Amino acid sequence: MSQKNLALFLEKKKSAVVAKWFDEVAASYAPDTSQFLKKQQDPFSNPVGMSFRDGLTGLFDQVVNGIDRESVMPFLDPLIRIRAVQAFTPSQATAFIFSLKTVLRRHYGKEIYAHQLQEALVEIESRIDTLGLLAFDLFMECREKIYHLKATTERNTIYRAFERAGLIKEDPEN
Repeated sequence: MSQKNLALFLEKKKSAVVAKWFDEVAASYAPDTSQFLKKQQDPFSNPVGMSFRDGLTGLFDQVVNGIDRESVMPFLDPLIRIRAVQAFTPSQATAFIFSLKTVLRRHYGKEIYAHQLQEALVEIESRIDTLGLLAFDLFMECREKIYHLKATTERNTIYRAFERAGLIKEDPEN
């Protein structure tokens, strides 16, 4: 029963929790970028910020109600793709998932403990861990694709240069 009570509690606090979680994500960027992400609300001027706001809202729902891999991917995939093309290490790129634990404990820990919902919080934190592992796998897939594209582009560039220099001749049979 406590899991249901915690879910109801978190649903009531949803917009505040997601806003604080977004602030944690924005803090992972340089100060000027962080300010831009927080202040610019226009989705055309700030598509990254909008993607994160929407994605974190969907991820929050998944964490509270139970994570289903198929349902979580539409929210997680765009966020990880953004982080994969930026200059983050794998741990830095996926750390924002785990910062939800910090938000919950720092801002709502006293209320959670006052209502004796610690066991339910452990379950929520386990879901956050699962989400973090999914994020890491997705990040690595994205990075592999990026490196494969770079290698293919480089190989094709070198091949064309050798071909123009007359060092490679096409074999019509192959």
